[in-house]
Amino acid sequence: MPRTTNIPHENMTVAAGASSAAGRRSLLKAAGTGIAALGIGGLSASPASAQSLVLNDTWDKTFAKSEHVTHQKVAFRNRYGISLAGDMYLPKNRTGKQAALVVCGPFGAVKEQSSGLYAQTMAERGFITLAFDGSFTGESGGEPRNVASPEINTEDVSAAVDFLGLDARVDRARIGVIGICGWGGMALNAVAVDKRVKAVVTSTMYDMTRVMSRGYNDSVTLAQRTQLLEQLSKQRWLDAEQGSPAYQAPYNQLKVGEAQFLVDYHAYYGTPRGYHPRAVNSLNAWTITTPLAFMNMPILTYIKEVSPRPILLIHGEKAHSRYFSETAYAAAAEPKELLIVPGAVHVDLYDRVDLIPFDKINAFFQQHLA
Repeated sequence: MPRTTNIPHENMTVAAGASSAAGRRSLLKAAGTGIAALGIGGLSASPASAQSLVLNDTWDKTFAKSEHVTHQKVAFRNRYGISLAGDMYLPKNRTGKQAALVVCGPFGAVKEQSSGLYAQTMAERGFITLAFDGSFTGESGGEPRNVASPEINTEDVSAAVDFLGLDARVDRARIGVIGICGWGGMALNAVAVDKRVKAVVTSTMYDMTRVMSRGYNDSVTLAQRTQLLEQLSKQRWLDAEQGSPAYQAPYNQLKVGEAQFLVDYHAYYGTPRGYHPRAVNSLNAWTITTPLAFMNMPILTYIKEVSPRPILLIHGEKAHSRYFSETAYAAAAEPKELLIVPGAVHVDLYDRVDLIPFDKINAFFQQHLA
């Protein structure tokens, strides 16, 4: 039986009629919703250079600044030469080398949102933390803007580990990773191959390659998948002809009749609670062809190779995405733990500090990064 821990409180439905125009739109939106569902703002006004980044040093986070940590803007490069923008949070009154955490996600979010909140909170508990924007998004470099790749995003996680390991304040033998929503899957994929990471936590995890390949609850048929791939393939010619990519409709705008989890996404990304103008999910959009690479690459194939390093998967009891963590738990090798937060929906674990089990996360890393 899975070791499931219950703790006390402290869209992609694809239309069956894929032959109609509405059905085709549903298919495309389904793949896109798989993106949006992870946490996906207007498009960036000007692409950041891969050579140098202009970082905003004002406090523009969706959460309050802590008096117990020091905040620093940083930049580093991944293995493909793309410059990534990050926020480091350092405990005040620290001495000696510290354990450190890479924090990433949600997919389509920016470091000023959920990952920054997690990073700052864990820094208050004694860890040096780094939240960053993935390639092509937020303040990070890469062109075109607002495109994603499972390979490059996995590399982004390891590039953050590179950066932390070169910092004289960090004990490189004690580095962990926290991945939120769609970046939870990226984190597991990165840790499977990056043996420098000693422990990994995912929160409200999505497997982006699975949801974009098969839809929610694996509901997409082969015929629907084939039709969508035919459309996306033709879109490549249109983009090549135009010389720039076309973009999907803005994410997390509500009209009428949306599923509850999409209403929940809007409640975070589309309101002052979590809105940030640089976030793809905050009423901005991914390129139309973004799903292509995800539809051809299952990122959790080697999840067993995270072992013997420990995994902690955290999910809300009422989250529409809960099955992603449950199936990842089943596929992973020991040591592993699945922690279910009573009553929580998917986005509750983005910012509800009364529900996010920070005490459990802290104890996990204190033990495994000792």
